[in-house]
Amino acid sequence: MIQIEDLTCRVAGRVLLDRASAFLPEGARVGVVGRNGTGKTTLFKLLAGDIGPDDGSVNMPKGLRLGRVAQEAPSGPEPLIEVVLAADKERAALMAESETCVDPDRISDIVTRLIDIDAYEAPSRAARILSGLGFDDEAQQRPCSDFSGGWRMRVALAAVLFSEPDLLLLDEPTNHLDLEGTLWLQDYLAKYPRTTLVISHDRDLLNASVDHILHFDQGKLTVWKGNYDAFDRMRREKLALDQKAAKAQAEERARLEAFIARFKAKASKATQAQSRVKRLAKMQPINAVVESSVVPFRIPEPERELAPPLVALDGVSAGYGDRTILHKLNIRIDPDDRIALLGSNGNGKSTFAKLLANRLQASVGRVNKSDKMLVGFFAQHHVEDLDVEGTPYDHIRRLMPTAGDAQVRGKVAQIGFPGDKANTKVGKMSGGEKARLAFGLAVWHAPHLLILDEPTNHLDIDSRESLAQALNEYAGAVILISHDRHLLDATADRLWVVGGGGVEPFDGDLDDYRKYILSAEGSGKSKKVGKGTGMSSEPAPKRIDVGALKKKIASLEELMATCDRELARIDAELAAGGGFADKPQKAAALGVKRAEVERAKAEAEETWLEASASVEEAAAA
Repeated sequence: MIQIEDLTCRVAGRVLLDRASAFLPEGARVGVVGRNGTGKTTLFKLLAGDIGPDDGSVNMPKGLRLGRVAQEAPSGPEPLIEVVLAADKERAALMAESETCVDPDRISDIVTRLIDIDAYEAPSRAARILSGLGFDDEAQQRPCSDFSGGWRMRVALAAVLFSEPDLLLLDEPTNHLDLEGTLWLQDYLAKYPRTTLVISHDRDLLNASVDHILHFDQGKLTVWKGNYDAFDRMRREKLALDQKAAKAQAEERARLEAFIARFKAKASKATQAQSRVKRLAKMQPINAVVESSVVPFRIPEPERELAPPLVALDGVSAGYGDRTILHKLNIRIDPDDRIALLGSNGNGKSTFAKLLANRLQASVGRVNKSDKMLVGFFAQHHVEDLDVEGTPYDHIRRLMPTAGDAQVRGKVAQIGFPGDKANTKVGKMSGGEKARLAFGLAVWHAPHLLILDEPTNHLDIDSRESLAQALNEYAGAVILISHDRHLLDATADRLWVVGGGGVEPFDGDLDDYRKYILSAEGSGKSKKVGKGTGMSSEPAPKRIDVGALKKKIASLEELMATCDRELARIDAELAAGGGFADKPQKAAALGVKRAEVERAKAEAEETWLEASASVEEAAAA
C-alpha cells in the first residue's frame, strides 16, 4: 500500500501539492490524471526518492522494488533481448555466478533460486514483451545502437516491464508507441499482478487497464474507484451536487443576513436575530469548484470547395534513396474522407503522409491533385522545429507581415494564446502549448486536406476532447495517424492498414483491429521493424542465426550438467541419511527440490533438442 499524508511540495516557488493526502491499496492499478503542469511527474519523483517533500510524508512498505522507465534510452552494442534480460538484476547476478561457481552447495542454492524465479523461462518472456512492443525475432538480436531514440525508449519500457517491480511507475508510456503497441500495453497492464501507477492522457488505456483513478486538482489528491469513464461520471455528478448545495447555501445565507439586518435593532426580535447570527457564524462555506475551460482548437474552413477526388494515386511507389517503402499504390481521397492509418511504426504510415503532403516525391507512377488544393500537415518534428527564442506572436507575425498589431494578437488568441501568453518564448512553454502552436501554424492556410501524425502526444485529456470536436466540425478531409484509440473512434470513419508496401482498407472497426493485433501477438506473429530509422525494408526470407543457436545449445548443455550434479547431490543426501524418521520435513523438502530440478532439466533438454534440430536444418539448407 502507499499512504500519502499531508504532502506539500513546491517547485520553482509554485505549490504543486498542498497538504494532499491519499491511500492506494496494494495491487491497485492506478491511472494518474490531471491537467498538464499539476504535479503528476513530481509525485513520481517523490515516490522514487529523487526529491523530498517540503512537508508531509509518503509511506510505503520496506523492501518494495520500484521500477520506472529510465530517462536515458539504452544505446550500447548489446542485443535488445540481452538488454531486457539484464533488467532482472537477481537473475543476471545468479546466472553470472553459476558460470564460475565450483562450490556444490552454492551451486545447489543457485539452481534452486533460479527455478524459484522462473529464470529459465525468462528469455521467452522477454521475447514476448519485445514482440508486443514491435520488435520481431530478428530485431531482438540486433544491437541497441542500430535503433533510433524512439525505438530505444521502447526497449527501456520492455526492460522495466520484464523486471516486474512491486511498484511500477509509468509516465506517458504510449508516447513512443504506435496504436498496435498501445493496444498490447493496455492488455499487459490490465493483467499486471502488482501495484501500478500510470500517468496517461490516453482515455482508452485508462478505461482498459486501471481500476483506480488518482486525480490532481488545485494541489489536492482524490482517489476514485473504477476506470476513467466511471471517474468522469462520478466527478461530474459531485460537481453538480456541490454547485447545487453552494447555491442553496448562498440563498440561505442571504435570508439569514436579511433577517438579521431587519430585526437586530428590535428588542422583540433580538433573540431570534442573535440565534441567526450564531447559525451564520457556524455555516461552513461550500466551495463549488468551477473547472477552467480548455481553449478550443480552431480549424479554418477551406475558402472554396474542390471537386472529388482531392488526391488520386495511380501506380505510385515511393521511398528514400534506392529503398522503396510503398509499392504501386492506386488510391483516391475525397473531400469528406476521415481516414485513420493503422499499422506498426516502420511500415510506412509517415511515408504515406509525406507523399500526400507533397513532402516526398513519387519514384514511380503519378499523383493527381488540383493545383488549388491546400494541405495542412502536423507532425511531431514540427513541434521540435519551432523557434525556441520566438513567441506565438512572432510566429504569427511572420505569416501576417502587413497586418496591424491588434489583428495579429487577435489571431494569436484564436489559436490559444491570449493576453500575455502571446509573449511567452517557445523555449519556456509546456509540451502541450508547443503542440497547440504547431497545430495552429499547420492549419493557418485553411487546408482542404489535413494530415495529422501523432497530434496528441503532449495534450491532456480535455485538450484531446477539444481536438476531436474541432476535427468533427471541420469540413475538409482528414488523414489521421494516432495511438489514441479514443480520438480515432471519435473522428475516423474509414480505416486503412499500411504494411507490406501497400495501403489497404481494413474490413472491420477498431474493436476488430484490437482483436486482430492481440491474436497475432498470441499466435507468435511478429511485427516488422527496420534498421536504424525504424522504417521497414522489403520482406526478406527468415534467416536462422546459427551462431546464436550454438551459443544457446552450449548454455543449455551447461545447465543440464548443473542439474545432473544437483540431482546426484540430492540422491546422495537421501541415501546417506539412513532414513529421515526424525526429520520428515527435510526429506519432503529434498523430494520437492529434486522434482523441481528434474523439471528444469526436462525443459532444458526439450529446448536443446529444438535448437539442435534447427542447426542441423540450417546446415542442410
